Amino acid sequence: MFHINHLTKERFAEKWEKSREKYYRLAYCYTKNEQDALEILSEATYKGYCHRHQLRQEEYFDTWMSRIIIFEAYRYLRQKKRWISFEQYEEGMEESRFETAEVSMDIYRCLDGLEAGERTLLILKYLEDRSFREISEILSIPENTVKTRIYRLLKKIREKEAQHGD
Repeated sequence: MFHINHLTKERFAEKWEKSREKYYRLAYCYTKNEQDALEILSEATYKGYCHRHQLRQEEYFDTWMSRIIIFEAYRYLRQKKRWISFEQYEEGMEESRFETAEVSMDIYRCLDGLEAGERTLLILKYLEDRSFREISEILSIPENTVKTRIYRLLKKIREKEAQHGD
């Protein structure tokens, strides 16, 4: 394993640029609004850049930045004291935003009414297509806990849909 003392400005910029679209999508999943997502991404990038010396292993950059973006999204939404409803998202959605808009809309519909932690699990697993291991690393919880929580959450969603006849 390659250890470094700190991530240089240049390497930070290279690694960030390589994944910037993925980071934008992650921020957008929380706000469903381009300007808010860009604000979250801007703040998260600034925090990551300022604390780049804390990253000891460069291969964990993606996990580390994803965690910063998630925490920044939580902070931003707490500050705004709101989650965007599915209807607001649907009104503002551009057709080109997601390649699989119909699937994304179903997932966004499921996100409404969930707690922040539950939303994060679904976003990382189904919108960001992260593995259980990656989610475990990002959230700093055991991989089996991630699996259990996601399976329970899916069961909860299915039961809720069955009750509403959806």
